[in-house]
Amino acid sequence: MPKSIGLIAGTGFYDLPALKDGVAKEIDTNYGEASVKSGTWNGVNLVFLTRHGSGHSIPPHLINYRANIKAMKDLGVEEIIAINVVGGIDPRLAPGDLSLIDDFVDFTSGREHTFSDGSKPGVQHVDLTRAYDPKIQGALRQSAKALGILLHENGIYAGFNGPRFETPSEIRLASLAGATVVGMTGCPEVSLAREIGIAYASLALVVNPAAGLGESEIAMDEINRALDSGKSKALAVIEGALKVLAQSE
Repeated sequence: MPKSIGLIAGTGFYDLPALKDGVAKEIDTNYGEASVKSGTWNGVNLVFLTRHGSGHSIPPHLINYRANIKAMKDLGVEEIIAINVVGGIDPRLAPGDLSLIDDFVDFTSGREHTFSDGSKPGVQHVDLTRAYDPKIQGALRQSAKALGILLHENGIYAGFNGPRFETPSEIRLASLAGATVVGMTGCPEVSLAREIGIAYASLALVVNPAAGLGESEIAMDEINRALDSGKSKALAVIEGALKVLAQSE
């Protein structure tokens, strides 16, 4: 049976027009409900989930990350590609650029960040030495190269709660920790996926300089312009990566 691949997307990615025969489903998990759409993209079985819901109705700190990841697991998804819309900390990253994430620093708080909630005996310690899957990263890298799209390597994601943007001091702190990009939804999504045994990789789309690094305050109209210009590029890289992963069964 052909495998299913998961695609989890965020700000600006509320639908996937390329998804054929898409069927919307409400998946009931032990951690709540998750809304997904299942279909095919160029013959690849795909489960699509938009974190913020239709019309960006769910703020980042209220996303039910556990339900989303458990729904993917229940649907037989073994690999997830995530799109994370981020601010750039590394000065080499410009709005519209793509970065392949290699590691993360989690500055979030108050989120349900593990499936080890005491409901089952024992504790599962999860090794996150390689939080992001090399095989999926390789497929994204191969796709970007074939398309002639620059894919910045060695990205380190700093996760903050939101929905407010970070302060310049928080960005300086994240930079000291080695972070190259900052976002609000990558944590604990990646660690939950790894905990439940799903291979996971993140493609980050930079839409603005992080707080204190631009020439002015963060403006939503500038973010939206960068989203519009970078969205098709990100989806093209993912489309190519899906083909590579489907052929690697």
